[in-house]
Amino acid sequence: MGALTDLDIARARDGLAGGEYSSETLTRAHIEAVEAARNLNAYITETPEIALARAKESDARRAKGEALGAMDGIPIAVKDLFCTEGVPTTAGSHILDGFVPTYESTVTEKLKAAGAVMLGKTNLDEFAMGSACVTSHFGAAKNPCKGPDGKDLVPGGSSGGSASAVAARTCLGAIGTDTGGSIRQPASFCGIVGLKPTYGRCSRWGIVAFASSLDQAGPMTRTVRDAAIMLTAMAGHDPKDSTSAPIEAVDFEAALNRRIKGLRVGIPKEYRVEGMPEKIDELWENGASLLRGAGAETVEVSLAHTKYALPAYYIVAPAEASSNLARYDGVRYGLRVPGQSLDEMYENTRGRGFGKEVRRRVLIGTYVLSAGYYDAYYLKAQKVRMLIAEDFRKAFETVDVLLTPTAPSAAFPIGEKMDDPIAMYLNDVFTVPASLAGLPAVSVPAGEDNFGLPLGLQFIGKPFDEETVLRVADVFQASSDFGSS
Repeated sequence: MGALTDLDIARARDGLAGGEYSSETLTRAHIEAVEAARNLNAYITETPEIALARAKESDARRAKGEALGAMDGIPIAVKDLFCTEGVPTTAGSHILDGFVPTYESTVTEKLKAAGAVMLGKTNLDEFAMGSACVTSHFGAAKNPCKGPDGKDLVPGGSSGGSASAVAARTCLGAIGTDTGGSIRQPASFCGIVGLKPTYGRCSRWGIVAFASSLDQAGPMTRTVRDAAIMLTAMAGHDPKDSTSAPIEAVDFEAALNRRIKGLRVGIPKEYRVEGMPEKIDELWENGASLLRGAGAETVEVSLAHTKYALPAYYIVAPAEASSNLARYDGVRYGLRVPGQSLDEMYENTRGRGFGKEVRRRVLIGTYVLSAGYYDAYYLKAQKVRMLIAEDFRKAFETVDVLLTPTAPSAAFPIGEKMDDPIAMYLNDVFTVPASLAGLPAVSVPAGEDNFGLPLGLQFIGKPFDEETVLRVADVFQASSDFGSS
C-alpha cells in the first residue's frame, strides 16, 4: 500500500470499510502532511484535536457496524468562509479578528453528520474577493506547482487554500465557495476537480456572504467520483436558507455509469476570446475529440451575450457585497478601532479592517446602487444577466452539456497582475457566465501548458442536472491522459 495521503476519497472509503487502516491512522497521516506543507500557507487555522476526536468517533461507529456512509472517517479541509462552531472563522479578513461562531453552517453540519473529519480552515481571498488567493489578511496561499523559473505561483481564488490543500495531498477533499468561478478557476490552476453546483443546491446558511444571489458551496477533490461523493453529503434543502431549493440530495455517485453515447455536447463559439493561448484552444479541441471518441456528439452553439457577462458580474457582485459587508461596523463582533465619535469608529474599523480589494468592491457596489446610477448600472446589469440565462436555456434545448475552457491561462507568479485589477478580473471570463445563470459547472484537469502547469476544461449543465455534468466529466477524466493522479 502506498502513502495514505495518495488515496482519493473513494479508495479511502473502501480501505476503511475493508479494515485496511483506521480513520485515526488516516487522519494522523494527513495531519502530518498539513504540518509538512505549512510553507504553502493553505490553512489559516489547523484543527488536529478536532480531527482526531472525530476520527476516533468514526472508528468507534465502524467497530459497531454503524458507519454513516461514504464520508465517514474521511479527512477534509473547510474554506474559512464557513462558520464552524467553536473554531475561529475569519473570511481571510482582519475585520473578523476574534470571531468564534457559536453555530455551524449547514454544509459543514451535514458533512459532520456524515462523519467527515475536519483538519482545518483553509486560506482564501478576503471575503472571497479575488482570483489568486493573494488578498488574504493572513498572506498569500501558494500553489504546490512551481513556475518554470522556480517562482511561487498563485493557487487561484478565492478558494485557493482549499485547492492548494487538495493538490498538495494534505486532505482527501475540501469545500469551497464559488461566486464567479472561485471553485473552478483554482481547481484548474492546481490540477484538481472543482464543482460549482446549481445555485440553491447547497445551503448558504452559515457561509459568510459575498454576493447573495451568486454564492454557492461546492466540493474540491482529486477525482470527479470524489466530487460526487462529497456533493451527496453536502446537498439538500435547508429551511433556514430562503434561497435553498426544495430539492433533496440524491446519490450523485450512482450517476457515474461511464456511458455518454448519444449525448450532445455544445461548444460555445463565443468562448474563443482574443488573446487566448493556443495551448488552451488545442486542449479544448482535444477534449471535444475525446468525448466524440466516447460516443458523444459535439455541436457548435451560440451564447450571444457572453461578452457582457464579466462587466455585468462586476456590477452585480460588488453591489451585493456592499450591502452584505455593511454589517461589519465594529459594534457587534470582530475588530473595533475606537474613534472620537460613532462615525469615526465606523471609519477607523472599516478602514483598517478591510483590505484594498474589499474596499474597492464596496465602493464600486455603493456607487452603482446610488441615486442616479441604479438604473444606469445595476438595473441594466440585471437585465443582461437575464439575457445570459436565456442564452443558456436556448442552448440546452439542443444539447445536454457544454464544454469550455475553465480559465484563460495557467497559474501565474504571485505578485503578477496585482496592480491591474482588470487583468485579475479577466481570470473569471469563462466561469462567470454559468454563475450569473446559476448553473452547475465542474472543472476537470485536462492537460498542461508548455511549462507543465495544469490546465482545466469546464462542463456546464442544465439547472439541477449535476448528474449529467458529473457523468460526462467522469468519462472525460477516465479517458484523459492527464487522468486523476
